[in-house]
Amino acid sequence: MMVWSRLKKTKKLSIFLLIVILLAVGTIVSIFIGYRQVSNTPELLLASIKEGANLSLGKIRQTATRDGRKEWRLEADSANYREAENKVDLINLTVIYFLEDNREVHLEADRGILITDTNDIEFIGNVMIRNEAYQMKTEHLNYEHGQRIIICDQSIRIWGQDGELTAASAKYDLKADKIILKGNVVATVSQDFAPILGQSKR
Repeated sequence: MMVWSRLKKTKKLSIFLLIVILLAVGTIVSIFIGYRQVSNTPELLLASIKEGANLSLGKIRQTATRDGRKEWRLEADSANYREAENKVDLINLTVIYFLEDNREVHLEADRGILITDTNDIEFIGNVMIRNEAYQMKTEHLNYEHGQRIIICDQSIRIWGQDGELTAASAKYDLKADKIILKGNVVATVSQDFAPILGQSKR
């Protein structure tokens, strides 16, 4: 009787352990499937960041829309969400701004900070701006999403087929596709350098 009792206890323990193992495997599979779904849908990644506190993720992609139209698409090698500040730290980011007439403006930087409440973005380090005609380089600028303007508070260099300019600061109005340069503007341009409006203060 004692041996039979021990066998029953051993059998119950084995069944219990089997159930625990199956539940653990099921949980792991569910997590893996969920991760694959998020990974295969990059637009969900930034939303996933906002659900957790101080969460870090690998490569991400996020698209911002307004009235059903895409305004910008962001990609980065990594992202770290700071919940208390509503900020996302981004490494090696690229942002494409979509303008009217299917035109695009591309921005790249070593790192950036996305404000999740406003979708404003700060670009820091080796900042490059490109459109269909010009390239621009600076070390720091800010994108203000509400007005769709890019503000550069440091020296900037702009060049293209029609000429080259440098200035102490600049503002790029994405809606109007115009750049206003201020402070120590130096230009070597042709009359075709239409998007640039400069004010020399030397």
